[in-house]
Amino acid sequence: MKPLRLTLPAAGLGLLALVIALAYSGAAVAGQLADPGALTRWGLPLARTIHHTAMATTIGALVFAAAILPRGMKPTRTDSDAGGAHPAFERTMNIAAIAACVWTVAAAVVLVLTFSDVSGLPLAGTPAYTSGMLDFVLNIGTGQAWAWMVVIAAVTAAWSFGVRSATGIALGAVFALVAIVPLSLIGHAGGADDHWTAVNGMLLHLGGVCLWVGGLVVLACLAGLLDAPAPGRGWGSPTPVLTGVVLQRFSALATLSILLVAVSGVVSASLRVTTLEGLTTEYGVLLIVKVALTLILGALGWMHRQATIPQLLAGKLSAAKAAWRIVGVEVAIIAVVMAVAAVLARTAPPVPQLEPENPTPARYLTGYELPPELTAESWWTQWRIDWLWVAIVIALAVFYIRWFLQVRRRGDHWPVMRLVSWLVGLAAVFYITSGALAVYGMVLFSSHMIAHMALTMIAPYFLVLGGPVTLALRALPSRTDGTRGPREWILTIVHSRFSKVVTHPIFAAVNFAGSIIVFYNTDFFRFALSEHVGHELMNFHFLLTGYIFALNMIGIDPLPRRATYPLRLVILLVTISFHAFYGVSLMSSESLIQGSWFGNMGRDWGATPMEDQKFGAGAMWGIGEVPTLLLALGVMFSWSRSSEREAKRQDRKADRDDDAELAAYNQMIQQLNQQDQERGIRGR
Repeated sequence: MKPLRLTLPAAGLGLLALVIALAYSGAAVAGQLADPGALTRWGLPLARTIHHTAMATTIGALVFAAAILPRGMKPTRTDSDAGGAHPAFERTMNIAAIAACVWTVAAAVVLVLTFSDVSGLPLAGTPAYTSGMLDFVLNIGTGQAWAWMVVIAAVTAAWSFGVRSATGIALGAVFALVAIVPLSLIGHAGGADDHWTAVNGMLLHLGGVCLWVGGLVVLACLAGLLDAPAPGRGWGSPTPVLTGVVLQRFSALATLSILLVAVSGVVSASLRVTTLEGLTTEYGVLLIVKVALTLILGALGWMHRQATIPQLLAGKLSAAKAAWRIVGVEVAIIAVVMAVAAVLARTAPPVPQLEPENPTPARYLTGYELPPELTAESWWTQWRIDWLWVAIVIALAVFYIRWFLQVRRRGDHWPVMRLVSWLVGLAAVFYITSGALAVYGMVLFSSHMIAHMALTMIAPYFLVLGGPVTLALRALPSRTDGTRGPREWILTIVHSRFSKVVTHPIFAAVNFAGSIIVFYNTDFFRFALSEHVGHELMNFHFLLTGYIFALNMIGIDPLPRRATYPLRLVILLVTISFHAFYGVSLMSSESLIQGSWFGNMGRDWGATPMEDQKFGAGAMWGIGEVPTLLLALGVMFSWSRSSEREAKRQDRKADRDDDAELAAYNQMIQQLNQQDQERGIRGR
């Protein structure tokens, strides 16, 4: 089946759906106060649809090339083009490059049309219009976001044309995914009352859409190139059709993406439609259409997994036609969904996404009203769910449990306490990022410091004891066709130069201790307080920093280089001394850190900002001592276990060779004594 038969009807259907949705919602009707013109009113939704589709296609193509499609024609265990580059791989990289170019142009068009729409000015080339456009790009959040989209798309396009290594392609996919960050900060999410939920919900939604939609478009463009036996062995007998292998790999990614899209869509919709009456509005009806089509797509994906893929893996070429028919229907529905989503972005939701006219100081600074006074009860009653971390925690828990069961069913041993430790660590991460520490960490320095120390020194301790990398390497299968699956990518990352640097014991210790000074004594702290992106980057950094440090101390997962046990104890002694020194210096300081933030919160309860800062410094000192002591005990326990294992190894070796090493040593001593005696006789 030719790709044009799958993609051209979908494009026409998407365009028709866009026109119908615009006419129904009234999003293309001229405004009463200011009208940017018909070109902007109709062109902006079309440009956004093309932009979103091109971005998703670029990301999907890069992911396919990096982890799903074989690179060469012949089976190989290495990352090489054995037998020449596979036509599907070559076409996929060409798709990525072309789609990225379309993405760049579409982002630029959306930027221009968005300014026209926001300002209410028709497109023009006058100096006043150009000056306003420049101010929009430099000083307005929406303009800055779309300007960044143009830059990210252009860099991705250049990268897709010039890079062909597996690692380079994967880095390009990760970089392209960064584009969902500025998109999640604008539109309805940018002005939502619950800003954290809106932004994180949109972030997860866009991530799932890009992986799912992009993958389906790439599959449609590869029609005809995958109807051949798959390279490599181990897929069953007879040799499976490559379409089945590719669909099986994409199915796992699509399942995760569908769950992200569904759950995040419900979370986002709950902020904008709070009553049943809201579903009868133009926004509600379009939302229902989008949900219904998404459910149909999920059902088609289930048909692939249950019926088509098993036949293809059994070597039945006839099933390939059915697979491509389903893909064609999916792509057509996706085109309609993308058009409806573009119109939804321009349709006013039932719940207005507006900031209050006279916000309180806390609302002005944090985006939320001041929480009630912190009491013992507040530690368990105050929550602000961070859906990004909820998704991460659930995914990590599900993956670990699945790997645990696979290993145990195979008959291999994996301690239950490692599973318990992993789940406890994830529960700690969830509470730190969504519980009272997250709520009060925005208004109290002490709560922020406690959250920081818990995220750096408590949660990583339990996560490291879980040994997730070692478990994953035992559970995940190896690939033999030259592609890099999850297991291959884990090994690539572990043995990469980047890993050798960031996991080096000295670097890990310096990063672990030095991050505190850099963060709290620079504008990084203000960035983490005032910007949601900064807040999430802070969480990632501190959790990862603490994890790598604990991994060097007590972890069982593989590392490029691991310090000796005496050196680990020295490193722990230095870090505990550093924490004590910095904590004491903060306690004795009379300068308020980020006084324009914590000093202007408008709190009428609790300690003064300076008293709270001193308490936070004391908490940093006190909290840091206990985990460090536990790490030291863990190092000594591991040292003792290592010595015992070495002693047992030596005993087994002695049993095998009748203690040949000891006999050789005794013989050497006897020879030395004999030589000394002979020298003594000659000396007389």
